[in-house]
Amino acid sequence: MIDNYFSGSDIQEFRKWMEWADRYVVISHMGPDGDAVGSSLALCRFLRKCGKQCTVVLPDEVPDFLKWLPGFSDVVIYSDDSERAEKLVYDADVVCSLDFNTVKRISGVAASFLYTKAKKIVIDHHPYPGPFFDVTLSHPESSSTSELVFHFICAMGQYGLIDTETAVCLYTGIMTDTGALTYNSSSSGLFGTVSLLLDKGIDKDEIYRNVYHTYSESRLRLQGYVLSEKMQIIDSASAALVTLTDAELKKYNARKGDTEGFVNMPLQIKGILMSAFFREDTVLGIIKLSFRSVGTVPCNRFSQEFFNGGGHVNAAGGEFTGTLQEAVEVFRKGLEKWAESSEECIRQLFVK
Repeated sequence: MIDNYFSGSDIQEFRKWMEWADRYVVISHMGPDGDAVGSSLALCRFLRKCGKQCTVVLPDEVPDFLKWLPGFSDVVIYSDDSERAEKLVYDADVVCSLDFNTVKRISGVAASFLYTKAKKIVIDHHPYPGPFFDVTLSHPESSSTSELVFHFICAMGQYGLIDTETAVCLYTGIMTDTGALTYNSSSSGLFGTVSLLLDKGIDKDEIYRNVYHTYSESRLRLQGYVLSEKMQIIDSASAALVTLTDAELKKYNARKGDTEGFVNMPLQIKGILMSAFFREDTVLGIIKLSFRSVGTVPCNRFSQEFFNGGGHVNAAGGEFTGTLQEAVEVFRKGLEKWAESSEECIRQLFVK
C-alpha cells in the first residue's frame, strides 16, 4: 500500500495547471547532489510521459558519478549556457522547484525564476520553505525529495507511468540522501517505497556501484590524505572536523564530487556524534560547510546558530564568508558555547 503523502487538495492546483500548461521546467539547487539530480530527472521524465514539454535546468556542474543517470544528456547547465537556461525558465508555463527552499540556493537561475510569470511549485524535504511558490509541498520528515516525487506521481494517480528509468532516478536520490539507507531512513513507508521501485525492475546493487565505485585514483589518494592528515578529533567534545584548502584539492586533482562523503567518515569512529567538513572555494570566495550527526544531536541547529546554515537534524550545510581559519575558529567557539547548554540533545556531545 502506498502512503498518502499528498491529499487531493494539496495537488489540486497542479492538476489544473496540467490541463492548460504545456511548457515545464524542473530546477534544483547549486552543487546538485544525487537527490537533486535524481528527483529532477524523474519528475521531468514523468511530465514528458504526460505529453508535456519539459527540461531540467541546474545552476552548475554535476559530479561525474551522476552523469550516467537516464535523461542526464538533456539537462541544461546554467553555468555552461546561461542564455538558454534563462530563456527556458522565463518562458515556462510551470516551474517545478525541487530539493531547495530558498531562492539563494539556485544561484544564477534566480533572476529568471523571480521574473518569470510561470506558475511555481516546490517539492522539498528541507524545513521552512520560502514564500516564492504558488504550491508548496514541504515534508521535512521525508527521507529525500526523490521519495516525495514518487508520492507526488502516485498522488496524481500515475504510478503506472513510473518506468524502470524513472525508478532508477528516484532510487538514486533516496540512496544518496540516506547514505545507502543508513540514516534518516527508519520509516517503514520508505522501505515500502523502495520495494515498489524494485518492482519496477531496478538493480539497486548496480546503482550503488555506479555511484560509489567509480572514483578516480586521485580521489582515493585524497581520501587517504584526509584521514591521515586533515581529520581533527575535538578533545572537548564527541566531534570531528575535516578541512581542505583549495591548494590541497588542486594537489590531488580533485574533481567536482570527489569530496562527497568525506563529512561522514569521522562518524565511523566509536563515540563521535557530530562531524563537520569545511572546503575552501576560492572561485566563489567562500567556505562550503557540511555537517553530519547521529541520534538526536541536532547538527542543523549548530549550522544555523553559528553559520546561518540549516538542514535536517542529522544532515546540514551552509556557507561562510571569510577564511578557512576563521571558519574553524567559529566552529570551535560554537562548541564552547554549546558546552554550556543544558539541553540533553546537545549535552551528550560533551559526555565522554
